[in-house]
Amino acid sequence: MKIIKYVLVSFIVVVLIIVSYIVIKGNTMYQQAIKDKSIEKVVNELRESSDYTRLNEIPKTYRDAVIAVEDHRFYNHGGVDPISIGRAIIVDIKEMSLVEGGSTLTQQLCKNLYFTQEKRFDRKIAEMFMAWDFEKKYNKDEILELYINNSYFGSGYYGIKQASNGYFNKEPKDLNEYECTILAGIPNAPSVYSLDNDNGLARERQKQVIDCMVEFNYISENEANLIYNY
Repeated sequence: MKIIKYVLVSFIVVVLIIVSYIVIKGNTMYQQAIKDKSIEKVVNELRESSDYTRLNEIPKTYRDAVIAVEDHRFYNHGGVDPISIGRAIIVDIKEMSLVEGGSTLTQQLCKNLYFTQEKRFDRKIAEMFMAWDFEKKYNKDEILELYINNSYFGSGYYGIKQASNGYFNKEPKDLNEYECTILAGIPNAPSVYSLDNDNGLARERQKQVIDCMVEFNYISENEANLIYNY
């Protein structure tokens, strides 16, 4: 019994040491990132782009679709969603790999602006510290606007304006519900879901987006069918 207790305590100590190391390393990465370029400077550079599109010029359907499929608790968390992280940890343990990250829209924005796409635990921690910082400086609508303008849509298109013009030859404000929902699914895996691939995967992803919109009460089942079969 004493041996089991000793092994258990030793295991907990080792885990705490590893977690502490990763947190410290992640915080160092975050501190270095904002030292190299402040959040305000990064945001101002993005907003100064000629393609930058304000939130009121982006259809509500597109905004709802993004939140539904990427982060349905977006307006209720402080940049990091413990529920999503808990779910991701369970999945990662089962798969014995960093398969799912549980990132919020704020975290994804921070990753796109500051860090690499490499799946590392310390980068995930840095991303969390950065997300908390963003949430202190900007409100939810501002963060959503930045995220939409910074997302990559495949085929060389960055931001909703380039994607809208490139794929549909129209301004974001003119996108219909079908176009909104198919675009909302692309940033999850741009190289896979790019509309230039013509492999049907973008439509499958669109179905996931629309299903999420129904699940979280953005649209009804009838509205979903009308959009998908447009």
